[in-house]
Amino acid sequence: MTTRETLAQQLTRARERTLRLVDFDDAELHRQYSPLMSPLVWDLAHIGQQEELWLLRGGNSDFPGMLDPEVDRLYDAFVHSRASRVDLPLLPPTDARTYCATVRSRALDALDSLDADDSGFNFGLVISHENQHDETMLQALSLRDGPPLFDTGMALPAGRTGVAGTSVLIPGGSFVLGVDELTEPHSLDNERPPHQVDVASFRIGRVPVTNAEWREFIDDGGYQQSRWWSERGWVHRQEAGLTAPQYWGPDGTRTRFGHIETIPADEPVQHVTFFEAEAYAAWAGARLPTEIEWEKACAWDPAAGSRRRFPWGTSEPTEALANLGGEARRPAPVGAYPAGASAYGVEQMLGDVWEWTTSPLRPWPGFTPMVYDRYTEPFFDGDYRVLRGGSWAVSADILRPSFRNWDHPIRRQIFSGVRLAWDV
Repeated sequence: MTTRETLAQQLTRARERTLRLVDFDDAELHRQYSPLMSPLVWDLAHIGQQEELWLLRGGNSDFPGMLDPEVDRLYDAFVHSRASRVDLPLLPPTDARTYCATVRSRALDALDSLDADDSGFNFGLVISHENQHDETMLQALSLRDGPPLFDTGMALPAGRTGVAGTSVLIPGGSFVLGVDELTEPHSLDNERPPHQVDVASFRIGRVPVTNAEWREFIDDGGYQQSRWWSERGWVHRQEAGLTAPQYWGPDGTRTRFGHIETIPADEPVQHVTFFEAEAYAAWAGARLPTEIEWEKACAWDPAAGSRRRFPWGTSEPTEALANLGGEARRPAPVGAYPAGASAYGVEQMLGDVWEWTTSPLRPWPGFTPMVYDRYTEPFFDGDYRVLRGGSWAVSADILRPSFRNWDHPIRRQIFSGVRLAWDV
């Protein structure tokens, strides 16, 4: 398959997913489910606006586009906070859909003229952007009150007993952290360049922490004892009134996209803050991994002395290897994907839940901003912690072991979970 054909398929998959997530009436799309999130109609038009900017306007916001300049500025994420977007004079849903369709038609015309040896980085950037907003819209929809808009999601493989709470030794030594444009042409600036890093021996959880394990933390008074929490974390726990992961009820149930269900014991816990993850790790006699440790455990093949493209090797992700794409709408039970293990035997490192690390967001040595220099650089040195591994909501088209996500340590509307680590 040519690069053009691959990009066309990925553009189409992303758009089909977007349209499913906004297939509701106008009133629903204008609702703001939480001040943390945009109304869905903003995300929809913003997806089209960014696609037009990077594929049709050469990244130049001063170059005339299809929208009136005043309307175009409504979709600048750096100008309008999420909390304020519900009050903006946004495009009506019908107009937003028409605008996105017109942009896409012209973008596909531009794709047809792509040189055969061109990696299509800007197209890859647009595909990544749309898929990331699809995950953001799923976060918003998970905050929604009211009758369900979706069913409970597709079936997932069964897990395995005996894997929760176990760990794997990662021997010390150097490995190649990060990727380059030759091996991963659509990787983003914060993933580059590759460079040798020496890592001391450590142990890492074979699988993420489960709901059952988190229940033990709650039952042991983990949310009431400041000794497990950092100073900032304890202050936030008190101010926010945290007593359990988000969406957990006191009766052993949780609410997921409007569905009330018993909390599955063997699923990875999700919707926890960095501060909660940090406290749980302390209670468990462990710690959170650094993102460098996480990437080594995920991508490095010690026998070959080289990186793997995915934890399991070179083959593309499938439903037998990882829980990705958003159709499940929940994490898979731990032990569900033994064939997706890394070279070290660490499982479920891509998909299911984003995993908090101790690492603040910093550039790798030799960092160079990409064409869209506001993607990562404005967030360096901010109050962020890096998350790794993706979630069940991430598209398989955009996820790599080197992919870096970040958020404030108080956020938990994201599909975030925990994997433990230990010093050796």
